[in-house]
Amino acid sequence: MRNLVHKYNIPGPRYTSYPTVPYWNMETFSGKAWKSTLKRSFEESNSTEGISLYIHLPFCEQMCTFCGCHKRITKRHAVEKPYISTLLKEWSLYCELFDTKPIIKELHLGGGTPTFFSPEHLRILINGIFRHAERAENYEFSFEGHPNNTTKTHLKVLFDLGFRRVSYGVQDYNQKVQKAIHRIQPFEKVRDVTEWSREIGYTSVGHDLIFGLPHQTLEHVKDTILKTKLLMPDRLAFYSYAHVPWLKGNGQRGYNDIDLPTAEEKRNQYESGKSLLAEVGYHEIGMDHFALESDSLYTSMESGKLHRNFMGYTASKTQLMIGLGVSSIGDSWYSFAQNVKGLEEYEHLVENNIIPIYRGHILTEEDQIIRRHILNLMCSFETSWDTESKNFEFLEQGLTRLKEMEKDELVEISVNSIKVTEKGRPFIRNICMAFDLLLHRKAPETRLFSMTI
Repeated sequence: MRNLVHKYNIPGPRYTSYPTVPYWNMETFSGKAWKSTLKRSFEESNSTEGISLYIHLPFCEQMCTFCGCHKRITKRHAVEKPYISTLLKEWSLYCELFDTKPIIKELHLGGGTPTFFSPEHLRILINGIFRHAERAENYEFSFEGHPNNTTKTHLKVLFDLGFRRVSYGVQDYNQKVQKAIHRIQPFEKVRDVTEWSREIGYTSVGHDLIFGLPHQTLEHVKDTILKTKLLMPDRLAFYSYAHVPWLKGNGQRGYNDIDLPTAEEKRNQYESGKSLLAEVGYHEIGMDHFALESDSLYTSMESGKLHRNFMGYTASKTQLMIGLGVSSIGDSWYSFAQNVKGLEEYEHLVENNIIPIYRGHILTEEDQIIRRHILNLMCSFETSWDTESKNFEFLEQGLTRLKEMEKDELVEISVNSIKVTEKGRPFIRNICMAFDLLLHRKAPETRLFSMTI
């Protein structure tokens, strides 16, 4: 395994989309085209499966240096009300495009820190959304909670609004690591919010853990997982820290590369953590995710319904996902679009009745086929091309790139399918890269992605 880690530890995408954002084609994209694909997708899917809604709440009271998400650091809670007003106006601009009310299947509050917002302002936001929409029959609403500022009132208000899933960012319990990433939160805080969530009635409580953090050792990871086992969250994200200090505003310049575990140490952290989780009943779900058999993420994987998009892994698929708020990304299945990242620009555009996107991509027929193969690999560790609709011109080139991985027993290649082996699962990003035609057609001249291991 040591040699394989050294061999395949290269920069690569996490594939929450294909094409990946750096390879979006702005020459063929326009706001008009985005709206057209939105309306097409809405007409095709709203009445049958509903839509997904991602709402980005960017404010945080302090900078967590491990985080690569778009955020605005402030302690001024006066920003809450005007931002929610802008979100609701942006939502109304989308609703004006549709002939009928959107039926929302999935709704997720991400950030930033969603629980930066007061419970009352979150109530105003969700009630405002549903003045123009309906809930699907089997809807799933979720939010990201910060253990240090999520209160019982937050949990109760959101539960009453229909939320049943919450995830808490834990990262690591070691104090030295917490200090390095500027996220000080004792185990007791996480225990309290986890227990409150269950008392109130949340059916899925998740914890996010990270390996590969600055100053983090194998023993730190083991200790964090042993503490996690005391609480037994329903699902876990256990993923690699993405070191991307060249990206603006993420705070990762506060420590040096020498402070980070090596690729081999990171792999040991992951494998040891994975073994500890398996011992108590967690099942690996796709890439970097684990769930108990009682959780919807596990049952979705078992039934072949697991999906992956800009929100990560989801228990069901919707063809259309609309993103609201600064930096949010929407997905009409036929195109992607991202909102502007500047808060003032975002508010200005919406105030002037303009959907605030600034870049996007219209998927070609080839894009859509490759996207399906990469989704299959990321969600079920296999894909096939047994029909003409699943084939594409450069398939043989992708298979040729996988020959070395086949020799290393990471994949099994048959006449019209490939399957990722158990040994190959840690290298799933590398395997997907073999089919990423845009990446191979135009190799990046500068560093774009975090390391795959």
